[in-house]
This record gives sequence, C-alpha cells and structure tokens, in this order.
Amino acid sequence: MISRNPLDVHTPVAEYAHQIETGPSARWLVLSGQIGMRPDGDVPSEPVEQVSVALENIRRNLEAAGMTVADLVKLTFYLVGDMDPERRRSAVAEFLGDHRPCTTLLYVSALASPALRVEIDAWACRDDAPRA
Repeated sequence: MISRNPLDVHTPVAEYAHQIETGPSARWLVLSGQIGMRPDGDVPSEPVEQVSVALENIRRNLEAAGMTVADLVKLTFYLVGDMDPERRRSAVAEFLGDHRPCTTLLYVSALASPALRVEIDAWACRDDAPRA
C-alpha cells in the first residue's frame, strides 16, 4: 500500500491520508460498522469511551482475519451529538499509532439504539503476494 498526500491538496487536519493505493494482488477485508459495545454487551455512557471500544472491536476483527491496524485503508466515523473533539482525536491517534488510513467523519441524528453514540466502519487491505 502507498499512502499519499498530494502537494497541491491541503495538509491533513488529523490522523489520516488523502489517498491510499493498493496493489493488484491485495486481499480485502470489509468490516460492518463497529459500535462501542463490549463483548459482554455493555455500552459505556461516555461517548469517547464508546469510540475507544469501537476501535478495539475493529482491532479484534482485524486480528481474526490475520491483519493489523497497519492494514486499514479506510475508516468512516458516524457520531451522534457532542463529543470532545480533542479527546476523540487522541483516542484515534493512540489506536492508529503512526499509520494514517483515509478517513471520513459524519455527524448523524441517531444510530440503531439510543445508547449508541458512535459507529465506525472499516476497510482493510493486505498484499500477501510473495515479493521477487
């Protein structure tokens, strides 16, 4: 994968890349929207904590497919209501480390349950082809 930020486009304002190019032999993984629900069914009431739980759910899905956070190419965040943007960005930055996938953030009026304040869908890609 090649991550790029073209010189004639503004510098990313958060932890993302403007574009990612994948190779022809890439293996793709598409994740349904992950919510801030723990394995035991608990949904934290605090919105940024829901972001962290949803990101951890993404990590677990990636691991189940033999992938890592470094294989993420696209994240779409769906947020309901007010949420401390600095704390949210910090949680995302901690999750991503040095990796910068493409991202989109949308504010929506509601999700599947009133308790849910965040949903994140993800696309990951891994080029497992042998190198010459």
